[in-house]
Amino acid sequence: MKFQLLEGNQGAKLWIDNEYEKDGIYFADVHMKLAEKDVPKKFVARAALPCVDCYSAWGPGLNELRNLSPEWEMRRTYSSLAQFMPVQSIVSIKSRNRYTIAINDAFSPIGIKTGIVEETASITLDIVFFTHATAEIEEYSATIRVDMRDIPYYDSIYDVVNWWEKDCGYPPSHVPEHAKLPMNSLWYSFHQRLDVDEIIKQCRLSKEIGMDTVIVDDGWQTDDNGRGYSYCGDWEVCEKKIPNMKEFVDRVHETGMKFMLWYSVPFVGVHSKAFERFKTMLLCDNPDRVDFASLDPRYKETRDYLIGIYTKAVKDWGLDGLKLDFIDWFKLASSNFAPDDRRDFVSLEEAIDRLMTDITDALREINPDILIEFRQAYVGPAIRKYGNMLRVSDCPNDSLRNRLGSIDLRFTSGNTAVHSDMLMWHVDDPVESAAMQFINVIFSVPQISVLIDKLPEDHYKMLKFYLAFWRANADILLDGKLWANDPQSGYSSVGSRLGDKAITVLFTDPVADCTDIAEAAVINGTRHNAVYIKGCNGKKATVLNCMGEEIASFVIDGNIAEIDVPPAGMICIK
Repeated sequence: MKFQLLEGNQGAKLWIDNEYEKDGIYFADVHMKLAEKDVPKKFVARAALPCVDCYSAWGPGLNELRNLSPEWEMRRTYSSLAQFMPVQSIVSIKSRNRYTIAINDAFSPIGIKTGIVEETASITLDIVFFTHATAEIEEYSATIRVDMRDIPYYDSIYDVVNWWEKDCGYPPSHVPEHAKLPMNSLWYSFHQRLDVDEIIKQCRLSKEIGMDTVIVDDGWQTDDNGRGYSYCGDWEVCEKKIPNMKEFVDRVHETGMKFMLWYSVPFVGVHSKAFERFKTMLLCDNPDRVDFASLDPRYKETRDYLIGIYTKAVKDWGLDGLKLDFIDWFKLASSNFAPDDRRDFVSLEEAIDRLMTDITDALREINPDILIEFRQAYVGPAIRKYGNMLRVSDCPNDSLRNRLGSIDLRFTSGNTAVHSDMLMWHVDDPVESAAMQFINVIFSVPQISVLIDKLPEDHYKMLKFYLAFWRANADILLDGKLWANDPQSGYSSVGSRLGDKAITVLFTDPVADCTDIAEAAVINGTRHNAVYIKGCNGKKATVLNCMGEEIASFVIDGNIAEIDVPPAGMICIK
């Protein structure tokens, strides 16, 4: 493989060394040395890759855009400390790896871009370093890793994650058991209109059917329900909604549930006392013309302020965890490059790392099993050092996006608990349609955001059944080997196997191969009323609908059998 180095600062020296290939994986170190200390300009490592048996692109931020793309509209994966991770794959039509490109640096702003060259039917690979401005540096180095092995594409991604953990300095944090249990997250069901007694009622109902934690979201700190952030920053309880936060937390604990509380980490709003205090320590060009801005973590004073807010809340109120939001809003504005002797960090990325490391260290000193949630796009290897829960970004009532996000996160998150976006649906939805919300995220930890007592009876039965099934099979769903076919099609079928047990969900592919599996559950996530089971001749099968009601029980006849299973129902095989 031959890389060409392009652009960069005037007078900078660019070079590649330590190139080698081992067992089908290419490694190379890329370097830049500036003529003098300066803000690094972007530079590019470019290579041409043969486009042979290449069908689609996979990347943590590509969402639905998974087809190959021309050179003039390249598939782009952007990465920084608080934005996804530096990895992209080119995948064959049979879901095999062709190229998985990764960088060891998960802090700096880096882009991986791939595009088809019309004249040669090759793929241009551009690895773009410093896609946006950072602090001044004198030199820089990073390692490029390109996996060219003919293996399942997800295995190549798993290997990148292991490389980041073991060789690149991003060890993941401890994952408490409660991070891997279903939760009731109140955003879609309550938004900012919080009511303590109603929340306690929902907690009791949620605990009865298998949820163990409640997440109280935005609104507890303000009586303004406009869903903006101009009242963030002081993090004082709005007593009109929550007269006594400690008593509120205690009442939740009495239901048997854990209590997590939302914070937007960077934001200070114009209506907060903190805004005036930190007005000269903001990541903002014109603080007099905004509703809210982000604190600049390069100042020790701002970091100490946030750490104090969180530790005091956990100690005083007895919180079990924090939902730490919007850390991707830590971004430099043009005025933030001016020197300031009050700062103890020049690099924003290093300051964010210091802030988040100190927050998590302080919280774990209070409670070693503290729950800390982040969500897409801040879900990369650096973030896994701080948080133990990574959630799909907001996609209300969108089961397809929730499926894509949760499977993508499972591939890149190692043992960190991956959570779905909060599940919600219309109460007039057919129960099978409502069940699809759950089925699409079943390989992640489900977060629910519906009012339990407002559900129709069949919806309630469905939710209770699938939560019970999930909890009974959580070891297979979360700890088994996860595979997913056809990423270009939004994953046509997904499964997880642990030992000789497996669970498969069919989304568009109606065939489940259960050969050599002692116990299997196959869930019908398609619109059809039948699935095809392979490799189970002579085994006993039980068909359930989406409410867990038995429809049929029989012995499978034939190596490939067509079996009637209603949409959102399942067949259990032993």
